[in-house]
Amino acid sequence: MTTLHSASMPRNDPKAIAQVLEDTKTIALVGASKHDWRDSNQVMKFLIDQGYTVYPVNPMLEGQTIHGMQVYASLGDIPFAIDMVDVFRNSEAAGEVCREAVEIGARSLWLQLGVINEGGARLAEAAGLTVIMDRCPVIELSHG
Repeated sequence: MTTLHSASMPRNDPKAIAQVLEDTKTIALVGASKHDWRDSNQVMKFLIDQGYTVYPVNPMLEGQTIHGMQVYASLGDIPFAIDMVDVFRNSEAAGEVCREAVEIGARSLWLQLGVINEGGARLAEAAGLTVIMDRCPVIELSHG
């Protein structure tokens, strides 16, 4: 993971991760699940408990709520500014989410553990987003 992001810092650099977590207030969690045994559901709850505002995104659950937050069908449907897009989709599907994160003007893109899409990451970095890939914010916040 030696690709550089827009701030000329190695991707997944601990300082960049800490800065993203500190600067972030709003998160769109793509691939949110209503099932409490799913990682995306547990991560969403943890992030809310840490004080972040988290908007779940899942077209199959549009209009429902997860942890008291309305579920949106897509990033473009969220009527609020988003600091970070947190991606719980497979690596192939993550490419489209990366493009959408750029379109909505997100400041950072976080691809969860096991989610790696170099093309999407490069697109996001070229647009000025800080990209964290193959990491989990829960782990980073727990060890930070």
